[in-house]
Amino acid sequence: MRSSEYAPLFRSTVGFDRLFDMLDTSVRTDWPPYNIEKKSENDYRITMAVAGFSADEVELTQHGPELSVAGQKKPEEGEHQLLHRGLAIGNFKQVFKLADYVKVANASLENGLLSIDLVREIPEQLKPRRIVISAPTQASGNADTGEQISQDIKPQRKAAA
Repeated sequence: MRSSEYAPLFRSTVGFDRLFDMLDTSVRTDWPPYNIEKKSENDYRITMAVAGFSADEVELTQHGPELSVAGQKKPEEGEHQLLHRGLAIGNFKQVFKLADYVKVANASLENGLLSIDLVREIPEQLKPRRIVISAPTQASGNADTGEQISQDIKPQRKAAA
């Protein structure tokens, strides 16, 4: 794909064929176009326009906090002559940085749109929780009153920590 945007450079350079080949075959970071939407407090959706790609030509991989979406077009077979190519045939790779505890819940490809549903699942031990504070019991005229209060408070501190 020798695009017209490099045409002036082709006319004025000699010996840079390898550089231009790398530019032609490089992965574009701005393609395919995509939207990111927040559906609720912990639900998100990424929608990518991948017209011309089938489900077996697109691969989703989540590795830690990175979601990688890669598309690799299979070579077309047939003897027909293509007069105009309007659909993209180039391979792509898009990497999204995900926040902590965000995971892919579902992915679907329909009518050229890849929809990736994401959900944030915070572990129970990290969610805020309310701790009940109880008042110490009053001992009636006992000299151990101070000792009783400190014993009642210590277990609560351990539970809060």
